[in-house]
Amino acid sequence: MIPNGSRLLWTAAVVVGLAASLVGCASLGPATPVPVFDIGAVAGTWKGVVYGPGSERQNVDLVIRSDGSYEVVARQPIGESRSKGKVVVSDGRLLFEGERGHGVGTLQTNPAGNRSMNIEATLSDGRILTAQLATSP
Repeated sequence: MIPNGSRLLWTAAVVVGLAASLVGCASLGPATPVPVFDIGAVAGTWKGVVYGPGSERQNVDLVIRSDGSYEVVARQPIGESRSKGKVVVSDGRLLFEGERGHGVGTLQTNPAGNRSMNIEATLSDGRILTAQLATSP
C-alpha cells in the first residue's frame, strides 16, 4: 500500500505530466494538407515508420532526389530491405512507382511549420503498406 502523501505526489506528477503533454500537442495543432507542385519541395531525407498487414512497424528512411528518383531503406530485426524508384507530382500529390509496387503520398504541415508525409502503397503481391514520415535534417 502506498502512503497517502506518496499517492498524492504520484497523482499530481501524473496530472502535471498529462497536462504538459496536452499543451505541447495543442501548440503543434492539427496537420493541414499541402499540395505539392514541384518535386524539389520534397527533395531530401524523410524518416518514419511503415506499417503493413500483420507485421510490426518498421523504421524507414526515404531519400527523394530533385530528379524524382528515390531510395528507401526499411530496417527490420533480421536486417535491412532496400528499394528504389521514381516519384512524380500529379494534382498536388506524390505518385511513387518502385521496384516492388506503387503508392500515393500526401504532404501536411502544422502551424509550427513541421512537415510530414503520409504514403499509402500497394506492393506487387497486393499487400497494402502505410508510412508516416517527417523531414530529417
